[in-house]
Amino acid sequence: MKIGIIVHSQTGNTLSVAQKLKEKLAAAGHSVNIERISPVGVDKKRPVQIEKLPDLSVYDALVFAAPVQAFSLSPVMKAYLGQLPSLSNKKVACFVTKAFPFNWTGGNNAISHLKKGVGSKGGNIIGTSIIHSSDKIREKETADMLEKFSKLF
Repeated sequence: MKIGIIVHSQTGNTLSVAQKLKEKLAAAGHSVNIERISPVGVDKKRPVQIEKLPDLSVYDALVFAAPVQAFSLSPVMKAYLGQLPSLSNKKVACFVTKAFPFNWTGGNNAISHLKKGVGSKGGNIIGTSIIHSSDKIREKETADMLEKFSKLF
């Protein structure tokens, strides 16, 4: 299966988890590419514009990954979701990374944004995960997500 991991990563934490997922899925025999979503310039007075939109039609399945920022999904991924093409009948998994281990710090809100954006384009959400940046928690949550997502595709 050809899988695209569409990731926005500001500090590199989300990208590092995406790279581990790529390795796990590739070891299971899938063809996997990471496509980074980057903004064009950062101007808080103007809407976020995406540098380059990846061609999602070449993938059989997708994983969307982004950080939680200000208790919500990153503005860059929110802007990208607004520009998604049809995802009709594509399997989609999503994960977010966040700094704080508390439930009330935006992870569920960010996942809800991802599910709503993907669902509005016809994608079939098959799994989600929230990964905290705290070293003690991150390794276990990342390992759990890798195991869970590797069984989805």
